Amino acid sequence: MSATPEIERHPLRPFLPPNAQLLMLGSFPPPKERWCMDFFYPNPQNDMWRIMGQIFFGDKTHFEEPRDSLKGQRDDVQCTKAGKKVFNREEIVSFCETKGIAIFDTAQAVIRLQGNAADEHLEIVAQTDIAALLQQIPLCHDICCTGGKAAETLAKLLHTATPKPGEYIETAFAGRTIRFWRMPSSSRAYPLSFDKKAAAYRRMFETICLL
Repeated sequence: MSATPEIERHPLRPFLPPNAQLLMLGSFPPPKERWCMDFFYPNPQNDMWRIMGQIFFGDKTHFEEPRDSLKGQRDDVQCTKAGKKVFNREEIVSFCETKGIAIFDTAQAVIRLQGNAADEHLEIVAQTDIAALLQQIPLCHDICCTGGKAAETLAKLLHTATPKPGEYIETAFAGRTIRFWRMPSSSRAYPLSFDKKAAAYRRMFETICLL
């Protein structure tokens, strides 16, 4: 008899600063042994916070710190695969609060078909109630999906097409007009150079006047 697949619930609460103008949605966090901090995009091999550092501070290492400098500060978070550099959670949270960037994922519960974080190996069991998130961030009119699976999931919810990477479409949802962006994944597995990813995100932030 085969084992019953394990359903994994989302380990983080939605990050919803009251001034948020942008909601960033991924698919689902990676397994916790790949985390270096207790926040979104926690895998040191994911370049999201390097992209943000490059765009807003001209330095892709802006949110990084030597692993030894953070020893003992996050005993609840495993950094077994983090390497020499990890992300500074407190600085990232402060940055997102200041800029008005909300973050969560399109799935509340998943089954990892192969035990990793690859989108093609995620089976979504429960989708996130995006309308409920938007009710808590009334200034938000832009939703950015940071990968293909997240964009496809949101497109089904919005009953609209999926934008091309780096582009957006406008649609009505939850009582407001939404610009629905599909951005290139910040995972290094996504076949696009760091500079081209950063350029795509820069265009988005300039369009929504956050940069």
